[in-house]
Amino acid sequence: MSGGAWYARLLRNTLLDELGNDYVRTARSKGVRERGVLFRHALRNALLPVVTLAGLDLAYLLGGVVLIEAVFGWPGMGQQAYRAIREQNLPMVMGTVLFAAVCVVFINLALDLSYVALDPRIRLRDEK
Repeated sequence: MSGGAWYARLLRNTLLDELGNDYVRTARSKGVRERGVLFRHALRNALLPVVTLAGLDLAYLLGGVVLIEAVFGWPGMGQQAYRAIREQNLPMVMGTVLFAAVCVVFINLALDLSYVALDPRIRLRDEK
């Protein structure tokens, strides 16, 4: 599921849920401007599900590259994988699958690091 409308709807729903929480009411009662409450408090927490789905969509998009590049003849990783499958070149198939898996791992790492930046409750810490 991708598309701007899907993300906008998800962000709207999660933002409305966040605006009803106690910490937003507390920020308003302390005199924080409505813009500050919206961007600094509610939006940062509401972005977490949107960022998660964006990462999943990026991984899903990486899987669809093989079909798109094979159909349209665009040079790239997908066409290389398609050619390797067609020619039964097992090392090249394994290499492209490994590269795609590494890309998905790095996407997930970037998502996890963005969670730290978005949500102040999530902190990186050393376990002793």
